[in-house]
Amino acid sequence: MKAFNKTRNVLIADRLEWAGTSETRKKGLLGRASFERGEGIYIVPTQWIHMIGMKFPIDVAFLDDKGKVLATHHRLKPNRFSKLVLRADGALELPEGTLAETGTAQGDVVVFED
Repeated sequence: MKAFNKTRNVLIADRLEWAGTSETRKKGLLGRASFERGEGIYIVPTQWIHMIGMKFPIDVAFLDDKGKVLATHHRLKPNRFSKLVLRADGALELPEGTLAETGTAQGDVVVFED
């Protein structure tokens, strides 16, 4: 899958994993040694994430059920927690720096494509 910022007409991730089961949500990025440009994981449903046991920082965009970016975290560090985003449908996790590089910000709309 791909994640595309429709508002800014920019590709965010071209190798996106969909974590929509209890098992895939629990695993997330745990156990990975790296997270490369172009990769991403969409954890749904969730309103917050944790970085306990992670080895690298990530960017996170919390989206509502229509893909609107409600909140972002830039370079969320290992062993930290995100803020709780009550209206969020899911969390788009990306390699650190991706949100800034793509200009993705609160209010943008993200769409997912095959």
